[in-house]
Amino acid sequence: MSSLHFPTISLSPLPAKTQARLVSLVRCHSDRFRQPTYAFHRRCLELGRRVSSPNLHRITAEASPTRSPMVPPYNVLITGSTKGIGYALAKEFLKAGDNVLICSRSGQRVELAVQNLRQEFGEQHVWGTTCDVKKGDDVKDLVAFAHDKLKYIDIWINNAGSNAYSFKPLAETSDEDLIEVVTTNTLGLMICCREAIKMMLNQPRGGHIFNIDGAGSDGRPTPRFAAYGATKRSVVHLTKSLQAELQMQDVKNVVVHNLSPGMVTTDLLMAGATSKQAKFFINVLAEPAEVVAEYLVPSIRSIPSNGSMKPTYIRFLTGLKACSQIFSVKKSHLFLIQKPFFFFISQLK
Repeated sequence: MSSLHFPTISLSPLPAKTQARLVSLVRCHSDRFRQPTYAFHRRCLELGRRVSSPNLHRITAEASPTRSPMVPPYNVLITGSTKGIGYALAKEFLKAGDNVLICSRSGQRVELAVQNLRQEFGEQHVWGTTCDVKKGDDVKDLVAFAHDKLKYIDIWINNAGSNAYSFKPLAETSDEDLIEVVTTNTLGLMICCREAIKMMLNQPRGGHIFNIDGAGSDGRPTPRFAAYGATKRSVVHLTKSLQAELQMQDVKNVVVHNLSPGMVTTDLLMAGATSKQAKFFINVLAEPAEVVAEYLVPSIRSIPSNGSMKPTYIRFLTGLKACSQIFSVKKSHLFLIQKPFFFFISQLK
């Protein structure tokens, strides 16, 4: 059986009663469970207040200085932001007066997007660079670029994702497509979260990270793009795990959130609309990226402006809203939802 390794506790500087309680707790826990749990570790932290782990000491020390107030204009970094919802979010932040850094693995698209945004919002508010999120060195270079141009990032939005534009049963999916989807959506997200957290821990203002979910994130099936759905389901779990890690490490200046844009009329969504039922749900539930961004950006900006450091889950398309929109259509069209296509209510980026 594999064992979990938690930092050991230094007892020598503690009062005798506290030492006795810790020893008793360790013995009791060892006899009953054999492995330390999160609750056990937290209890030890509360009693001991001294943990002999260099990494934990380093992170806590970095996060402990008094956090500077986070006031606008905000510095915003958005991955996968040269088109679709990422580009729409960038425009909306710029409209609010913020500074935005966009990126994509296509240098040509980055150059064109930056040019268009600067024409509308000026050269002093928009920057762009190439970055393939599934490559660790690329993301590290992205952080260095952000530090050079903006000094710090207040809001980091992980939007980059891929379905390899493949809508077919898993049994018919190529190795290349599966690798593309999983490495971009899962590995890429993990790398971005890792580098964003490391960057923000050293910022006096701290920072907020938003992970964008998609179809499958709520556990509903996603036939014909099962791999995509599985990776988006993992987004929610990763976010919760990071929230727990930061809490366990007593980090108070970095927060990880979930962001759900619902069904957005992007190229990715339209590529899978090959049936009458799919087109019905897209016509009823999907919204242009600009409409979604106009709703999401004020909600995102309200978190740092209110000084909140609590995790949130911002949703554009809720279940109640989806049902309301579906049943508001003409009765003559309702026969289209008799077949099992309710998975389209799931958030599809």
